[in-house]
Amino acid sequence: MHKQKRRRFPPRNPLYFLLFALPGAVLYAAFVLWPLLVALWSSLTNENAYRTTTSFVWFDNYGRLFTDPAYVQTLRNTVVLALICIAVPNALGLGIAVLLDRVGWVFNVLRAVFFIPVVLSSVVVAVIWQQMLKDDGLVNTSLRSFGVTDPPGWLSDPALALYSVGWIAAWQAVGTCVVLYLAGLQSIPKELLEAAAIDGAGPVRRFRTITWPLLAPSVTIMTVLSMIGGFKVYDQVKVMTNGGPGVGTTSTLAFDVVRTGIDAGAVGYGAAKAAVMFFIIAAISLLSLRIMRGREVDL
Repeated sequence: MHKQKRRRFPPRNPLYFLLFALPGAVLYAAFVLWPLLVALWSSLTNENAYRTTTSFVWFDNYGRLFTDPAYVQTLRNTVVLALICIAVPNALGLGIAVLLDRVGWVFNVLRAVFFIPVVLSSVVVAVIWQQMLKDDGLVNTSLRSFGVTDPPGWLSDPALALYSVGWIAAWQAVGTCVVLYLAGLQSIPKELLEAAAIDGAGPVRRFRTITWPLLAPSVTIMTVLSMIGGFKVYDQVKVMTNGGPGVGTTSTLAFDVVRTGIDAGAVGYGAAKAAVMFFIIAAISLLSLRIMRGREVDL
């Protein structure tokens, strides 16, 4: 009696892998690659929603872009917001995660509380904070009750508006950092920390020599994600300041792309701004990953 030959799984025939990858590849090409190619093509034209004729201008849109003082200010604003969105959520998220790395129902509830802003719509969060930060809002009313006669104009003062928007965007991202850093903290073997404590290492030294190096992958992920989120800030600017106060005081790259390509109808010029934004984010992301991965190896 012949033994039945067992079928090998997974099969070696590459056709099986192609069939499994095909649906995802089709969706990726339809919703990512094709729109990207269309945007790059549009960026080389003078396409306008209010004009019927379109012609190639090649790289004129890009040359016009970097000689536009308003765009340079927008780029500067976006860099400031990105730095805020990197520093504030990661610092606060790591500190809160260390405090919540405990066992008990109270800490479970606090974890859920800190994650609530993440699941809320950015528009909803922006509307709430706009009402709180306006000149006669809750924040300034509270400051006046404590004796501050002339509280700041958080959204009306050009010197403060950008930082106020950056704080709101960063505040909403803290919950994501808390969850990711908590996962990293709970993956650290407890035996290492206990052995260090037995050897006489205090909490600060244990964090510096054990916890911080082992959190390097989490720090890398959150730094890159925070940077990308900072460069893509749009909802908060649109709802809270609409690019003001003044001309372009809080305008960001994403806000400028929508205002140029959709509101003003300059599709070609807006596509050029979107393409530059895409390449900036891609380049900084790759550079950040390279630097942070090198840090992981060194640690």
